[in-house]
Amino acid sequence: MFTFASNVDGTTIHVHEWAAAGTPRGIVQISHGMGEHAARYAHLAQTLAGAGFAVYADDHRGHGQSMASAPGDLGKGGWDALVSDMAQLSGLVRDRHPGLPLVLVGHSLGSFASQQYMLDHSGDIAGVALSGTTALDALLPHLSGDDSGGSVLAALNKPFEPARTDFDWLSRDEAQVDAYIADPWCGFDLAPAALAEVFGAAGRWADSSSVRPDLPIYVFVGAQDPINGGLAFSDVLVQRYRDSGHSVTYKAYPEGRHEILNEINRDEVEAGLLAWIDGII
Repeated sequence: MFTFASNVDGTTIHVHEWAAAGTPRGIVQISHGMGEHAARYAHLAQTLAGAGFAVYADDHRGHGQSMASAPGDLGKGGWDALVSDMAQLSGLVRDRHPGLPLVLVGHSLGSFASQQYMLDHSGDIAGVALSGTTALDALLPHLSGDDSGGSVLAALNKPFEPARTDFDWLSRDEAQVDAYIADPWCGFDLAPAALAEVFGAAGRWADSSSVRPDLPIYVFVGAQDPINGGLAFSDVLVQRYRDSGHSVTYKAYPEGRHEILNEINRDEVEAGLLAWIDGII
């Protein structure tokens, strides 16, 4: 692990790293979701490292070891700062591995950050993979009637009620759900101000005209992920990229829920991601 000071405000960002087996042939940067942390991606990172990739994943500000105050508090202007931190990390790891292609993998909130990252930094990456993602601006009207006490995460469990836990929406793998619940660094929403910043930025991501047209994009989701309304909103996301001339590989896993990388068919999902990365490197 190493740390760097954010160029935005000096916040200390902690970065997990997994060395490639042998001489690295590429770099993968992982961007985790809301209310979790980068260490949860160790299984994926080890798979990628074993295939010859140097892997890096930061604990986003307000999360994990980068948490400076309350969980989910990104600080003033924290959403844009979080995306800036990702771009700063990209520069640091490219300096460590000059000449190697960099692929960005973002999950859930990390996929939203990746959608924004692409608008300004698509020239810095060889491809972007979006997991547990959606067209957030299309989803938002369907969240407005939530009566779950204000928790975004709690509202997402409704399609699975009566449920074993409040987080059954994450995965069919009960062990993964239980590990998430037991993890003190998991299960919280963003602070209200930060969440408002994310929702406010969502409309900007709908216009991908500033993303370089030859950037490969991989969208992989669970068909039962509640953030997608039966794939309706991920369909919107994919069609937007295709309408702007981008090549998009789109994979929906039947019965899969939100954390497709922690599903009962995780090995299949990881193999699909690795095959796509191999195809663009």
